[in-house]
Amino acid sequence: MNGPINVSMTPLEWGMLITLSILWGGSFFFVGVAVAELPPLSIVTLRVGLAAMTLWVVVLAMGFKVPFTGRVWAAFIGMGLLNNLVPFTLIVWGQTHIASGLASILNATTPLFTVVVAHFLTTDERMTPARLGGVLSGLVGVAVLFGPDVLGGIGENALAQVAILGAALSYAFAGIFGRRFRRMGVPPMATATGQVTASAVMLFPVALVVDQPWRLPIPSIETWSALIALAIFSTAVAYILYFRILATAGATNILLVTFLVPVSAILLGVMFLNEILAPTHLAGMALIGLGLAAIDGRLFKSFARSRP
Repeated sequence: MNGPINVSMTPLEWGMLITLSILWGGSFFFVGVAVAELPPLSIVTLRVGLAAMTLWVVVLAMGFKVPFTGRVWAAFIGMGLLNNLVPFTLIVWGQTHIASGLASILNATTPLFTVVVAHFLTTDERMTPARLGGVLSGLVGVAVLFGPDVLGGIGENALAQVAILGAALSYAFAGIFGRRFRRMGVPPMATATGQVTASAVMLFPVALVVDQPWRLPIPSIETWSALIALAIFSTAVAYILYFRILATAGATNILLVTFLVPVSAILLGVMFLNEILAPTHLAGMALIGLGLAAIDGRLFKSFARSRP
Protein backbone atom coordinates (compact mmCIF):
# COMPACT_ATOMS: atom_id res chain seq x y z
CA MET A 1 0.00 0.00 0.00
CA ASN A 2 3.05 2.33 -0.08
CA GLY A 3 3.82 2.18 -3.81
CA PRO A 4 2.90 4.80 -6.42
CA ILE A 5 -0.75 5.49 -7.15
CA ASN A 6 -2.51 3.98 -10.17
CA VAL A 7 -2.97 6.82 -12.63
CA SER A 8 -4.98 4.41 -14.79
CA MET A 9 -7.40 2.68 -12.45
CA THR A 10 -7.75 -1.10 -12.31
CA PRO A 11 -11.11 -2.79 -13.05
CA LEU A 12 -11.57 -3.29 -9.29
CA GLU A 13 -11.03 0.43 -8.64
CA TRP A 14 -13.46 1.38 -11.43
CA GLY A 15 -16.01 -1.02 -9.92
CA MET A 16 -15.59 0.56 -6.49
CA LEU A 17 -15.86 4.07 -8.01
CA ILE A 18 -19.14 3.18 -9.76
CA THR A 19 -20.46 1.63 -6.54
CA LEU A 20 -19.49 4.80 -4.67
CA SER A 21 -21.34 6.93 -7.22
CA ILE A 22 -24.48 4.80 -6.72
CA LEU A 23 -24.25 5.15 -2.93
CA TRP A 24 -23.81 8.92 -3.16
CA GLY A 25 -26.38 9.20 -5.96
CA GLY A 26 -28.91 7.46 -3.71
CA SER A 27 -28.23 10.03 -1.00
CA PHE A 28 -30.29 12.58 -2.95
CA PHE A 29 -33.36 10.39 -2.47
CA PHE A 30 -32.72 9.88 1.25
CA VAL A 31 -32.07 13.58 1.82
CA GLY A 32 -35.21 14.40 -0.18
CA VAL A 33 -37.25 12.36 2.31
CA ALA A 34 -35.56 13.73 5.43
CA VAL A 35 -35.57 17.40 4.43
CA ALA A 36 -39.38 17.44 4.56
CA GLU A 37 -39.21 17.23 8.37
CA LEU A 38 -35.69 18.29 9.42
CA PRO A 39 -33.46 21.32 8.71
CA PRO A 40 -30.37 20.63 6.57
CA LEU A 41 -27.76 21.04 9.31
CA SER A 42 -29.55 18.53 11.55
CA ILE A 43 -29.65 16.06 8.67
CA VAL A 44 -25.92 16.45 8.09
CA THR A 45 -25.15 16.04 11.80
CA LEU A 46 -27.35 12.97 12.17
CA ARG A 47 -25.86 11.57 8.96
CA VAL A 48 -22.26 11.67 10.18
CA GLY A 49 -23.21 10.88 13.79
CA LEU A 50 -25.11 7.70 12.92
CA ALA A 51 -22.39 6.76 10.41
CA ALA A 52 -19.73 7.17 13.10
CA MET A 53 -21.64 4.89 15.48
CA THR A 54 -22.07 2.31 12.69
CA LEU A 55 -18.38 2.34 11.84
CA TRP A 56 -17.32 2.02 15.48
CA VAL A 57 -19.59 -1.03 15.89
CA VAL A 58 -17.94 -2.63 12.85
CA VAL A 59 -14.44 -1.67 14.00
CA LEU A 60 -14.94 -3.11 17.49
CA ALA A 61 -16.77 -6.23 16.27
CA MET A 62 -14.13 -7.10 13.67
CA GLY A 63 -11.12 -6.13 15.77
CA PHE A 64 -9.82 -3.33 13.54
CA LYS A 65 -7.31 -0.95 15.10
CA VAL A 66 -7.89 2.80 15.05
CA PRO A 67 -4.74 4.73 16.07
CA PHE A 68 -5.20 7.14 18.97
CA THR A 69 -2.05 9.24 18.57
CA GLY A 70 -2.36 13.01 18.52
CA ARG A 71 -0.79 13.17 15.04
CA VAL A 72 -3.34 10.82 13.52
CA TRP A 73 -6.35 12.47 15.17
CA ALA A 74 -5.12 15.91 14.15
CA ALA A 75 -5.18 14.56 10.58
CA PHE A 76 -8.71 13.18 11.14
CA ILE A 77 -9.85 16.63 12.29
CA GLY A 78 -8.23 18.27 9.27
CA MET A 79 -9.89 15.77 6.95
CA GLY A 80 -13.24 16.26 8.68
CA LEU A 81 -12.98 20.02 8.19
CA LEU A 82 -11.98 19.83 4.51
CA ASN A 83 -14.19 16.92 3.50
CA ASN A 84 -17.32 17.49 5.60
CA LEU A 85 -17.70 20.54 7.82
CA VAL A 86 -16.59 23.26 5.38
CA PRO A 87 -18.14 21.91 2.15
CA PHE A 88 -21.36 20.67 3.79
CA THR A 89 -21.92 24.08 5.37
CA LEU A 90 -21.18 25.97 2.15
CA ILE A 91 -23.41 23.67 0.07
CA VAL A 92 -26.32 23.81 2.53
CA TRP A 93 -26.13 27.61 2.59
CA GLY A 94 -25.67 27.87 -1.17
CA GLN A 95 -28.64 25.62 -1.93
CA THR A 96 -30.95 27.90 0.02
CA HIS A 97 -30.32 30.55 -2.66
CA ILE A 98 -29.82 28.64 -5.94
CA ALA A 99 -31.40 25.59 -7.62
CA SER A 100 -30.02 22.17 -6.76
CA GLY A 101 -29.28 21.45 -10.43
CA LEU A 102 -27.06 24.50 -10.74
CA ALA A 103 -25.43 23.60 -7.43
CA SER A 104 -24.66 20.12 -8.81
CA ILE A 105 -23.04 21.60 -11.92
CA LEU A 106 -20.91 23.96 -9.83
CA ASN A 107 -19.99 21.09 -7.50
CA ALA A 108 -18.88 19.09 -10.55
CA THR A 109 -15.95 21.51 -10.87
CA THR A 110 -14.32 19.47 -8.07
CA PRO A 111 -12.20 17.31 -10.43
CA LEU A 112 -11.09 20.43 -12.32
CA PHE A 113 -9.88 22.02 -9.09
CA THR A 114 -8.29 18.71 -8.11
CA VAL A 115 -6.30 18.43 -11.34
CA VAL A 116 -4.85 21.90 -10.70
CA VAL A 117 -4.23 21.44 -6.97
CA ALA A 118 -2.73 17.96 -7.44
CA HIS A 119 -0.38 19.27 -10.14
CA PHE A 120 1.23 21.66 -7.66
CA LEU A 121 0.99 19.64 -4.43
CA THR A 122 1.87 16.11 -5.60
CA THR A 123 4.62 14.50 -7.66
CA ASP A 124 2.61 11.64 -9.17
CA GLU A 125 -0.64 13.34 -10.23
CA ARG A 126 0.66 15.89 -12.71
CA MET A 127 -1.67 17.68 -15.08
CA THR A 128 -1.62 16.40 -18.66
CA PRO A 129 -3.55 17.65 -21.70
CA ALA A 130 -5.58 14.41 -21.71
CA ARG A 131 -6.51 14.79 -18.03
CA LEU A 132 -7.46 18.44 -18.39
CA GLY A 133 -9.47 17.74 -21.55
CA GLY A 134 -11.19 14.79 -19.87
CA VAL A 135 -12.20 16.90 -16.87
CA LEU A 136 -13.59 19.66 -19.11
CA SER A 137 -15.52 17.06 -21.17
CA GLY A 138 -16.99 15.59 -17.98
CA LEU A 139 -17.95 19.04 -16.69
CA VAL A 140 -19.74 19.85 -19.96
CA GLY A 141 -21.45 16.45 -19.74
CA VAL A 142 -22.83 17.26 -16.29
CA ALA A 143 -24.11 20.61 -17.60
CA VAL A 144 -25.82 18.84 -20.54
CA LEU A 145 -27.43 16.34 -18.14
CA PHE A 146 -29.27 19.13 -16.36
CA GLY A 147 -30.11 21.09 -19.52
CA PRO A 148 -30.18 24.76 -20.53
CA ASP A 149 -32.90 25.76 -18.06
CA VAL A 150 -30.55 25.17 -15.14
CA LEU A 151 -27.70 27.03 -16.84
CA GLY A 152 -30.00 30.03 -17.11
CA GLY A 153 -29.50 30.61 -13.38
CA ILE A 154 -25.79 31.37 -13.79
CA GLY A 155 -25.13 35.00 -12.92
CA GLU A 156 -27.81 35.22 -10.23
CA ASN A 157 -27.02 34.96 -6.51
CA ALA A 158 -23.30 35.18 -7.20
CA LEU A 159 -22.30 34.77 -3.54
CA ALA A 160 -24.21 31.47 -3.28
CA GLN A 161 -22.48 30.22 -6.42
CA VAL A 162 -19.10 31.20 -4.99
CA ALA A 163 -20.01 29.20 -1.86
CA ILE A 164 -20.63 26.04 -3.94
CA LEU A 165 -17.37 26.59 -5.81
CA GLY A 166 -15.66 27.02 -2.43
CA ALA A 167 -17.06 23.65 -1.40
CA ALA A 168 -15.69 22.07 -4.58
CA LEU A 169 -12.27 23.57 -3.86
CA SER A 170 -12.44 22.24 -0.29
CA TYR A 171 -13.19 18.74 -1.64
CA ALA A 172 -10.18 19.05 -3.94
CA PHE A 173 -7.86 19.90 -1.04
CA ALA A 174 -9.46 17.08 1.00
CA GLY A 175 -8.56 14.59 -1.72
CA ILE A 176 -4.92 15.68 -1.58
CA PHE A 177 -4.88 15.91 2.23
CA GLY A 178 -6.40 12.42 2.58
CA ARG A 179 -3.49 10.79 0.80
CA ARG A 180 -1.40 11.20 3.97
CA PHE A 181 -3.29 8.41 5.75
CA ARG A 182 -1.74 5.87 3.43
CA ARG A 183 1.75 7.18 4.26
CA MET A 184 0.87 7.13 7.96
CA GLY A 185 -0.13 3.47 7.70
CA VAL A 186 -3.77 4.10 8.64
CA PRO A 187 -6.05 1.61 6.78
CA PRO A 188 -9.19 2.81 4.96
CA MET A 189 -11.59 1.44 7.62
CA ALA A 190 -9.80 3.32 10.40
CA THR A 191 -9.54 6.47 8.27
CA ALA A 192 -13.26 6.44 7.47
CA THR A 193 -14.12 5.90 11.15
CA GLY A 194 -11.81 8.61 12.45
CA GLN A 195 -12.76 11.21 9.86
CA VAL A 196 -16.53 10.72 10.29
CA THR A 197 -16.17 10.73 14.09
CA ALA A 198 -14.21 13.99 14.01
CA SER A 199 -16.83 15.51 11.70
CA ALA A 200 -19.67 14.48 14.02
CA VAL A 201 -17.94 15.96 17.07
CA MET A 202 -17.40 19.27 15.26
CA LEU A 203 -20.89 19.45 13.74
CA PHE A 204 -22.86 18.52 16.86
CA PRO A 205 -22.43 21.82 18.78
CA VAL A 206 -23.03 23.83 15.58
CA ALA A 207 -26.35 22.03 15.01
CA LEU A 208 -27.35 22.58 18.64
CA VAL A 209 -26.83 26.34 18.32
CA VAL A 210 -28.29 26.82 14.83
CA ASP A 211 -31.18 24.33 14.69
CA GLN A 212 -32.06 24.00 18.40
CA PRO A 213 -33.28 20.40 17.88
CA TRP A 214 -35.26 20.35 21.14
CA ARG A 215 -37.74 22.70 19.43
CA LEU A 216 -38.21 20.38 16.42
CA PRO A 217 -41.02 17.80 16.17
CA ILE A 218 -40.08 14.13 16.50
CA PRO A 219 -39.30 12.77 12.99
CA SER A 220 -41.54 10.09 11.48
CA ILE A 221 -40.54 6.48 10.85
CA GLU A 222 -40.03 7.31 7.16
CA THR A 223 -37.59 10.09 8.02
CA TRP A 224 -35.66 7.91 10.48
CA SER A 225 -35.48 5.14 7.87
CA ALA A 226 -34.08 7.61 5.33
CA LEU A 227 -31.54 8.92 7.86
CA ILE A 228 -30.38 5.42 8.76
CA ALA A 229 -29.97 4.47 5.10
CA LEU A 230 -28.19 7.77 4.45
CA ALA A 231 -25.81 7.13 7.35
CA ILE A 232 -25.07 3.45 6.74
CA PHE A 233 -24.96 3.20 2.95
CA SER A 234 -24.31 6.73 1.66
CA THR A 235 -21.82 7.65 4.40
CA ALA A 236 -20.29 4.73 6.34
CA VAL A 237 -19.92 2.26 3.46
CA ALA A 238 -19.28 5.08 0.98
CA TYR A 239 -16.35 6.50 2.95
CA ILE A 240 -14.74 3.07 3.31
CA LEU A 241 -14.76 2.85 -0.49
CA TYR A 242 -13.65 6.50 -0.80
CA PHE A 243 -10.51 6.04 1.29
CA ARG A 244 -9.79 2.64 -0.27
CA ILE A 245 -9.77 4.16 -3.78
CA LEU A 246 -7.91 7.28 -2.61
CA ALA A 247 -5.10 5.15 -1.16
CA THR A 248 -4.32 3.44 -4.46
CA ALA A 249 -5.72 5.62 -7.26
CA GLY A 250 -5.12 9.16 -5.96
CA ALA A 251 -7.15 12.32 -5.53
CA THR A 252 -7.88 13.10 -9.18
CA ASN A 253 -9.33 9.66 -9.86
CA ILE A 254 -11.43 9.41 -6.69
CA LEU A 255 -13.07 12.78 -7.31
CA LEU A 256 -14.21 11.68 -10.76
CA VAL A 257 -17.13 10.31 -8.75
CA THR A 258 -18.50 13.86 -8.90
CA PHE A 259 -19.25 13.25 -12.59
CA LEU A 260 -20.77 9.82 -11.96
CA VAL A 261 -23.11 10.81 -9.11
CA PRO A 262 -25.58 12.74 -11.35
CA VAL A 263 -25.54 9.82 -13.80
CA SER A 264 -26.33 7.36 -11.00
CA ALA A 265 -29.08 9.61 -9.63
CA ILE A 266 -30.74 9.87 -13.05
CA LEU A 267 -30.49 6.12 -13.74
CA LEU A 268 -31.88 5.29 -10.29
CA GLY A 269 -34.80 7.62 -11.00
CA VAL A 270 -35.45 5.88 -14.32
CA MET A 271 -35.32 2.40 -12.75
CA PHE A 272 -37.26 3.00 -9.53
CA LEU A 273 -39.26 6.21 -9.94
CA ASN A 274 -40.47 5.78 -13.55
CA GLU A 275 -38.65 8.91 -14.65
CA ILE A 276 -37.95 9.43 -18.37
CA LEU A 277 -34.46 9.18 -19.87
CA ALA A 278 -34.27 12.18 -22.22
CA PRO A 279 -31.90 12.58 -25.21
CA THR A 280 -30.00 15.26 -23.28
CA HIS A 281 -29.34 12.70 -20.55
CA LEU A 282 -27.81 10.31 -23.08
CA ALA A 283 -25.70 13.10 -24.60
CA GLY A 284 -24.48 14.19 -21.17
CA MET A 285 -23.60 10.61 -20.20
CA ALA A 286 -21.68 10.18 -23.47
CA LEU A 287 -19.60 13.30 -22.76
CA ILE A 288 -18.95 12.13 -19.20
CA GLY A 289 -17.90 8.71 -20.51
CA LEU A 290 -15.56 10.36 -23.01
CA GLY A 291 -14.07 12.48 -20.24
CA LEU A 292 -13.52 9.49 -17.96
CA ALA A 293 -11.86 7.58 -20.80
CA ALA A 294 -9.56 10.53 -21.52
CA ILE A 295 -8.52 10.83 -17.88
CA ASP A 296 -7.92 7.08 -17.59
CA GLY A 297 -5.87 7.22 -20.80
CA ARG A 298 -5.68 3.54 -21.70
CA LEU A 299 -8.36 3.58 -24.40
CA PHE A 300 -6.70 6.45 -26.26
CA LYS A 301 -3.25 4.89 -25.89
CA SER A 302 -4.55 1.62 -27.33
CA PHE A 303 -6.10 3.51 -30.24
CA ALA A 304 -2.84 5.38 -30.88
CA ARG A 305 -0.83 2.12 -30.87
CA SER A 306 -3.28 0.47 -33.28
CA ARG A 307 -2.83 3.20 -35.89
CA PRO A 308 -0.26 2.42 -38.62
